Amino acid sequence: MLFAKAGPKENIVIRGARVVDPVQAIDAAVDVRIDDGVIAALGTDLHTNSHRVVEGEGLLLAPAFVDPHVHLRTPGREDEETIASGTAAAAAGGYCAILAMPNTDPVVDSAATLGSLVEAARADAELPVGFLATVTKGQRGAELTEMGELAAAGAAGFTDDGVPVASPGLMRRALQYCAVTGRRLALHCEETTLSREGQMHEGAVSAELGFTGYPSVAESLMVERDLALAAYERQPLHLLHLSAWESVQAVRRARAEGVVATAEVTPHHLCRTDEDVRSLDTNLKMNPPLRSVSDRTALIEALKDGTVTAVATDHAPHARHEKEVPFEAAPFGVTGLETAFAALYTYLVEPGLVPLATILERMSAGPARAYGLAEPRIAVGSPANLVLLDLKASYRITEDTFRSRSVNSWLLGEAVKGAVRTTIAAGRVVFSA
Repeated sequence: MLFAKAGPKENIVIRGARVVDPVQAIDAAVDVRIDDGVIAALGTDLHTNSHRVVEGEGLLLAPAFVDPHVHLRTPGREDEETIASGTAAAAAGGYCAILAMPNTDPVVDSAATLGSLVEAARADAELPVGFLATVTKGQRGAELTEMGELAAAGAAGFTDDGVPVASPGLMRRALQYCAVTGRRLALHCEETTLSREGQMHEGAVSAELGFTGYPSVAESLMVERDLALAAYERQPLHLLHLSAWESVQAVRRARAEGVVATAEVTPHHLCRTDEDVRSLDTNLKMNPPLRSVSDRTALIEALKDGTVTAVATDHAPHARHEKEVPFEAAPFGVTGLETAFAALYTYLVEPGLVPLATILERMSAGPARAYGLAEPRIAVGSPANLVLLDLKASYRITEDTFRSRSVNSWLLGEAVKGAVRTTIAAGRVVFSA
């Protein structure tokens, strides 16, 4: 399900770092030796014969991150992103694997289109990338794709991300057919008759600014419908980019009742609110929109207690000219691969809102588990998927640092703390600062 270009595996000793793996219950200063791309030993005074030594003194070594929600814009908008540029951005952000959304041009609804992406990844991807296919043909919500054929061709899951599957009957059949494939259904939850082309969260700020509001119930109503169908069919599902208090409550109730549901949240929804939209910065326009302070608080609590199991960037590159327009005319979407950890560390860990270990787990094992991928871990015998972090580094987010082809970041100009120094993915160094 994951594809990347081939390359030599590394022989490395990472020396002197604080090693933290929340899943393995490791938090200790130990050296890590990698032989031919595989973690071979943890300890002290490890031999370094023929091994490259990476000095980790003062740094933190953790399992590398997994992003389950990335828009690579390929095929169709290679001016905004390519497999090569998107995976390079992911590597710079500390990721060892990403999953790409299928709402491209053409959409990924056939084995032929999927096959061309797999071949492109084998030629150009800096790190392992998986591709989701659409639930319905053309994302039109009328007819299911050939899920079995797409799974056999390598689809990592199924989603119509960007648009909901409006028909309850079709959604029920999608759950039934997806079960046969062994892949996860990932859902964009939006009742479009309620969101009504809304530009931002419906509330006091939207009223003051005169923008059409996108109410939180437009999301939560569809969340509840899809959870009810999953419960009835006794099938798992994954909920994309939750933003609302009501959605969190619905997931919490469903999980307590035995529904196998995982959910993700983005860094921007965890860090910002609709109050920030007063700036009219189009890089703060996304779907779902930034919501209220109480929504943000609910998302943070859900991240902490495990109701939300994954952080996903929803990395959505846009050309500069598309965003340099009035707020109401701008497209939805922001980039996030290269800034996710710094954002979460700065806005959540440093103020004491969320423990560092929770952030590390929700960026790594949590998203991998949601799609049945191998969880990055620091254990002897595991593939080397590691990120070396400098928690003391302070810097400003500027356009010239991005490896992505697009710069529509919601953090532009912001001072942040926490930097990626080295990323190792599938046993290869894919980024080094």
